Amino acid sequence: MKYDIADLSLAGVGKKRILWADNDMPVLAAIRKRFAKSKPLKGMNVSACLHVTAETANLMRTLKESGANAVLCASNPLSTQDDVAASLVKDFKIGVFAICGENRATYYKHIHSAIDHKPVITFDDGADLVNELHTRRQKEAHRIIASMEETTTGVIRLRALANAGKLKIPVIAVNDAATKHLFDNRYGTGQSTVDGIIRATDLLLAGKKVVVAGYGWCGRGFAMRARGMGAIVVITEVDAVKALEAAMDGFEVMPMAQAAKVGELFVTLTGNKNVIRAEHFRVMKDRAVVANSGHFNVELDIPGLKGISKKVRRNVRNHVDEYILKNNRRIHLLAQGRLINLAAAEGHPASVMDMSFATQALESEYVIKKRGKLAVEVYDVPIEVEEQVSRLKLKSMSIAIDKLTSEQIEYLASSGEGT
Repeated sequence: MKYDIADLSLAGVGKKRILWADNDMPVLAAIRKRFAKSKPLKGMNVSACLHVTAETANLMRTLKESGANAVLCASNPLSTQDDVAASLVKDFKIGVFAICGENRATYYKHIHSAIDHKPVITFDDGADLVNELHTRRQKEAHRIIASMEETTTGVIRLRALANAGKLKIPVIAVNDAATKHLFDNRYGTGQSTVDGIIRATDLLLAGKKVVVAGYGWCGRGFAMRARGMGAIVVITEVDAVKALEAAMDGFEVMPMAQAAKVGELFVTLTGNKNVIRAEHFRVMKDRAVVANSGHFNVELDIPGLKGISKKVRRNVRNHVDEYILKNNRRIHLLAQGRLINLAAAEGHPASVMDMSFATQALESEYVIKKRGKLAVEVYDVPIEVEEQVSRLKLKSMSIAIDKLTSEQIEYLASSGEGT
């Protein structure tokens, strides 16, 4: 078994974290139990490019129980939990290529190691692995039955490829599943972003002017949590409908150029590039705190920030870099602009990742059943998978719901009855 991790001796701590998370992932555990009997992926090579966390470890255990030969690499240089990586290798015999803090060259070397595994199914979070299959490793794309994409940024990239007629493999947009974005993006990102910011800064959010860039599901989640902790929340948006929704949800809405002058904490959650630029940094208050909870650090114009700074003090506090501008104001950048919830905290709670990874696992079974029948396009998650995950989750929470009566089913299927 090949692997490249930081320290195998960390496995003991990692195993405890994996099993602790597993306690809060009953849906995935139920699927793992079924997969152990049915072996839907028996003998197949699969490669996952995901955040290497305790929750992800339980997805990898599920894939192994399905009969797959699975390997894992990181989808972000700072999101790897080294103890979890060690336990996956030592305790669960799953190859991992990930080291927290790895440089760009090592990051891509690890992605190529995952491609060298010759997968027939891939799992992605941000589309970096699939992007390599469309650029430097194009000759290997023909082997892929399908890929599952976990996050908004990745789906945006893949739909752009599809729209340009350049997509080479079928992709399932797991991020767009209701069981993913309604819960993982909103409640998972909302809570874990707050967690990462507080761990990095020890800020009291109550009374702070917090600027949230983007009112998609992730932005909604964080804005809700920040307001719940007493923050005064401002939303910036480019989408008129989302901006209107934010205003009717009771938030202040304004352009970033205006918000930059009044904010004390800024968080980007857009999936786009250069959302906060040099002209915004230049007018921020002294000691403004800036963080990103979108997938890539390009949401912040860090080269632009460096260009208007006369000095940079690294790690003035763990995960905090201080940029001293030429006007002597200080900007505190968190986690080098990378995912704050994973770089400075532990990512989403296991309970919400239970649904996302359950959907991933069931989709791997689905694409095998559809092998050879999937056209090269970006697919939504089938409604039957959504229903299965939702019902399993409700059952694990001891929540029962009503069923339609035969009369109600007939009424909904007819058009005869009216006023």
